[in-house]
Amino acid sequence: MAFSTRIPIGRLLLAGLALAAFGAVPAAAQTVERVITNPRVLGEGTAPASMMLRALPPLPHEKVLDLNIVYTDGQLYNPATGTYDKVRLRSYNGTDVDPTAPYVSPTIEAVPGDTIRVNLNNQLPADPSCAPGHEHNGGHCFNGTNLHTHGLWVNPSGNGDNVLLSINPGVKFQYEYNIPGDHPAGTFWYHTHRHGSTALQVSSGMAGALIIRGDRQPTPTTTGDLDTLLAGFPERVMVFQQIQYFCRGADGNIKRVGKDGPYICDPGDVGGIEGDNVYEEAFSPGEWPASGRYTSINGVVLPTFKAVQGQIERWRMIHAGVRDTISLRIVKMKPLAQLTATLSQAQAQAFIQDSCNGSGISYFKVAADGLTLAQAQGSNLSVFQPGYRWDALTVFPEAGRYCLIDASSPASGSVNGDNPNPSLLGFVDVEPGADVPNLTTYVVDALVAAANAEMPADVAPAVLADLKDGLKLSKFVPHPDIAESEVTGQQELTFFIDTSTDDTKFEVSNTLDEAQAEPYDPTRLDRALKLGGVDEWTMQSHFVSHPFHIHVNPFQVVSILDPNGKDVSVLGAIDDDGGTSDGKIDPQYSGLKGVWKDTLWIKGLRPKFPGLYTIKVRTRYQRYIGEFVIHCHILDHEDGGMMQNVAVVLPDGDVSEEAAATPR
Repeated sequence: MAFSTRIPIGRLLLAGLALAAFGAVPAAAQTVERVITNPRVLGEGTAPASMMLRALPPLPHEKVLDLNIVYTDGQLYNPATGTYDKVRLRSYNGTDVDPTAPYVSPTIEAVPGDTIRVNLNNQLPADPSCAPGHEHNGGHCFNGTNLHTHGLWVNPSGNGDNVLLSINPGVKFQYEYNIPGDHPAGTFWYHTHRHGSTALQVSSGMAGALIIRGDRQPTPTTTGDLDTLLAGFPERVMVFQQIQYFCRGADGNIKRVGKDGPYICDPGDVGGIEGDNVYEEAFSPGEWPASGRYTSINGVVLPTFKAVQGQIERWRMIHAGVRDTISLRIVKMKPLAQLTATLSQAQAQAFIQDSCNGSGISYFKVAADGLTLAQAQGSNLSVFQPGYRWDALTVFPEAGRYCLIDASSPASGSVNGDNPNPSLLGFVDVEPGADVPNLTTYVVDALVAAANAEMPADVAPAVLADLKDGLKLSKFVPHPDIAESEVTGQQELTFFIDTSTDDTKFEVSNTLDEAQAEPYDPTRLDRALKLGGVDEWTMQSHFVSHPFHIHVNPFQVVSILDPNGKDVSVLGAIDDDGGTSDGKIDPQYSGLKGVWKDTLWIKGLRPKFPGLYTIKVRTRYQRYIGEFVIHCHILDHEDGGMMQNVAVVLPDGDVSEEAAATPR
């Protein structure tokens, strides 16, 4: 499918929340409206010739894109004051970066078979902590960078999806992503991944959507791209970010209300994410909610989206934040609800309680981490751990205004283990349209109509039968199930944080024994995985919870056992922590059995909760050899050392396998 005929994603505008909607706002802000669209698509404009590294024009299947890493002066809306804060943050600039929303990166689009070349030009100032010999774990090399295409099935070595490089200040480097012709269509993302600065740079907004679009229809013997079924539905790309800027006082400390209250920036201040101890200050557990900052969507704080009653939309949602859980709920706002001119997080919680306190509307998740589900799952809540993506079909049954809420979640289901309070993410203004008497029936009928219109005659009956049988999507799942008989090897993994010394250590073990856990060592290869092999991974976390992420090859969830041995990944399973925690139900694991993902939450031991979860997944090592990483996707944990080097190697005597087998 050529780019000129790709599925249109700009047909529905995302309108920024006009400050006037808050009532009386400061005069300086009254004329400013935060009207936004989906993020721009990288490569649709023309970059200056001085930025180009190429000498010849690209071929039709190639895209050559430019990203400069620079300091960018801008502003972010602060609901607590009703004004904009001036900020200076590291960001991407280059081809098609939107100057009005510089702290979300433009979307990269491609189709299977494309080659994407990204000219990465690090124009940040020199950074002494990037010098060789510096301690490799913990926050450092804040001006060093690289690029990771999260979830893509591409080469991890050389100029491919290589995150073991450090593109230091003053260095230019061209990444080349050769997307195979059989790559799944789906929602992925890209972000900086230089060990030691990943959390700081992603928290500055250095992340964007990466969408692979496909036009392969299913056949009687092969599956196809979900895009072919959903081609008629408008899309909304939503990049959730947690930009944690702050201002410092004369004493060098972060300015805040009281000792531990929300961050504040006074007139004339310029916020940033700077300081030798920034990781200890800004990325400690609970600091994001304490900061009072809001999760932004597409680089805008508290946006308003425009929709039409009865219009089914495909939402491509990406958690591109650093460390905190997002639990998305869509709740109808009471008709007479009024927003105040200022809206601190405490005021927002009161507003939610008074005006957006319903159970919310259901929407239908159709893909996890970019990979189509075997069956659409209706729910009024989606839990996003850092790195997660959900695609969902959303329809508003009534006109009016809706709240997008980051709902409270049980302690065991959130990164900080703290029963977080609800927060506002934005609003949706829904114009009158078609009646929706029954939500599920309405969606089924729409998909049946789409299948009748789009599917080939020899496969349409199977697709229609699936849709009518509980919204099954089996003809669009990109990977075949991994049977137990395929498994050729076993892997074990334990996440652990060693707090027994003054120097806290973020560690990973190759066994289920935390005593064997070690911090990341860039010179050590921790696992050699044979090309063509199929491993079953058994994973636990022995100190708090962590989202596991592996590069290159996705995995299929086999089981998620609670402390009593119950498989809570079965659709409809009730996860109450085995009856040993706070008695609350955690919805995030139900329905994950058999689902393909690249990032997965591993519940761990924590105070007042002695129960241990055991997760099993299976993965195939296909096509690509080379060294890459697995890590916790709480990005400050990754920077702190909760990461391993792994390599897919050729079997039967390859020297890289022999070297990898050296005892640790």
